[in-house]
Amino acid sequence: MHDKKTIVINRCNWCGSDPLYQAYHDQEWGVPVVEDRRLFEFLTLEGAQAGLSWITILRKREAYRAAFFGFDPQQVAKMDVEPLMSNPGIVRNRAKLRSAVGNARAFLKVQEEFGSFSQYQWRFVEGSPIQNNFVELSQVPAQTPISQAFSKDLKQRGFSFLGPVVVYAHMQACGMVNDHVQSWFRHAQLQGTGQ
Repeated sequence: MHDKKTIVINRCNWCGSDPLYQAYHDQEWGVPVVEDRRLFEFLTLEGAQAGLSWITILRKREAYRAAFFGFDPQQVAKMDVEPLMSNPGIVRNRAKLRSAVGNARAFLKVQEEFGSFSQYQWRFVEGSPIQNNFVELSQVPAQTPISQAFSKDLKQRGFSFLGPVVVYAHMQACGMVNDHVQSWFRHAQLQGTGQ
């Protein structure tokens, strides 16, 4: 009888043992996103997450996708917040829901000005991910001068619930920065290819 080998995967400890969290870490977090609808989804979910845990939002993600027309900013820009307040699948915070609708409108204006939101967003990192080489999780910042500048610009364009800490979380999620610690298996994978 052969002993089964245990495969140990070094993940960021923030994702714990929850399979949903682990899948998000392994397949999405830090992978560069350039498609506008996905960027709008991440912006909206990051805004909804403010003051809550990210796993709470991940568990509500499918309900958000259903309620927000698959995160189509044109549809969201026309939404009435009141019916959403009775949807138990999402975070029923009136200010956050109004923010999502207002952010959709601002998102559309950015698309008009820059041709795509992706073109606008990625210019903050000159078009390619910042490759950090942190050894410990404690080295990963909560915000940076870039996230501060990005947040300030978003606010000037009419976005809300997107302060520099939330924007940095967005940058991490969308792969604008590779904040996987060197010992975590995704760090090396995301260094060269962005996949």
